[in-house]
Amino acid sequence: MENNNDDYWRANLRVAAILLIIWFTVSFGFGILLVEPLNKISFFGFKLGFWWAQQGAIFVFVILIFVYAGIMKRIDKKFGVDEEED
Repeated sequence: MENNNDDYWRANLRVAAILLIIWFTVSFGFGILLVEPLNKISFFGFKLGFWWAQQGAIFVFVILIFVYAGIMKRIDKKFGVDEEED
């Protein structure tokens, strides 16, 4: 049982780390570091860097929430810790 708990925790941390890297890249990388090159591109009449920092990153964050929930549901079932509905 102890090994199963360690494997579950390791899988959980792996998913969290990957999604945090994506979150960091989207928010800091695209929203701050790459804003000037992105501003040279027009997107629906707005500079892409501005739009990405204000709207695009939020869309990615919401998608990441659903991705995390879906992946964790599969991991929970795999390790037998899911909440089964009767």
